[in-house]
Amino acid sequence: MFFEGYGYHGTSFEQTYRCYPASFIDKPQLESGDKIIMPPSALDRLASLHIDYPMLFEVRNAATERVSHCGVLEFIAEEGMIYMPYWMMQNMLLEEGGTVRVKNVTLPKGTYVKLQPHTKDFLDISNPKAILETTLRNFSCLTTGDSIMVAYNNKKYYIDIVESKPANAISIIETDCEVDFAPPLDYVEPERPAPSVPSSKAAASAVQEPQTEEEPKFKPFTGGGRRLDGKPLKNPLSPVSSSTGAKDKRPEPSAAGVPNPAASTSQTTSRQPQGKLVFGSHAKPAAPKETPKAAAAAAAPAKQEQPEKKEDPKFQAFTGKKYSLKG
Repeated sequence: MFFEGYGYHGTSFEQTYRCYPASFIDKPQLESGDKIIMPPSALDRLASLHIDYPMLFEVRNAATERVSHCGVLEFIAEEGMIYMPYWMMQNMLLEEGGTVRVKNVTLPKGTYVKLQPHTKDFLDISNPKAILETTLRNFSCLTTGDSIMVAYNNKKYYIDIVESKPANAISIIETDCEVDFAPPLDYVEPERPAPSVPSSKAAASAVQEPQTEEEPKFKPFTGGGRRLDGKPLKNPLSPVSSSTGAKDKRPEPSAAGVPNPAASTSQTTSRQPQGKLVFGSHAKPAAPKETPKAAAAAAAPAKQEQPEKKEDPKFQAFTGKKYSLKG
């Protein structure tokens, strides 16, 4: 079935046209949307097929396999020609006079779309959301992978369609669609500075390090002794000698293998009675048992020396003077 000799056949609309930018017919308003201008014969064919409104079309460039979607604004073009926005021709890699295949389609209403600006300048606009809503009113549909153009304040901003739901091509006419933004293509995350250590902490750590290295080792029983009554010690004990000194004082065997008698005598004299604790090698050896006569002779001069020592006066209770309350 053919329609007035222009090659329309079947139950759907599909035709090949030569494409030209909107500037050829003095229609600059086409650049702010996604609508094209078609010949009058296309309108007659679409009306006979009872196409649902709004009329949406798939535009395909067979040479580059680029596909996009658009709406229609008017049917005033010359036969065999269509006019479309220049940014759409750039998306499809079309040149002036290039051939394009146009087919009517039905697209689902969009519920979600994700946009990504090409530059950060778009985010510097005072109210980018309001500008985007105003611009999208001139659009009929969106296709994932396309780049739309938003004109504002004598400047053009290009935005990529990164994602769309529920399909790759959606209709945005009379629908509530959620819009999300991805970071701009030229956006660079600022480098995070490395955490700096405070100077006070650094100085403290530098001071503490040599202290840990020079820390003295623990040596037991090196302190001095004190009496509980506060009196000074008559024979204070010297600090404990090191283990190396003890090893050096071991008795040396004689050349013939017989133990040295001097060393054996020193060992016997250094032995202490059981039950006593001796620190160090300078402790006094146990005295030999004395005879009663020798003990009496030693006690006699001791008794004579006792009166010479001056003892500290002891505290005596109730030795003061007494007074009467009568005066």
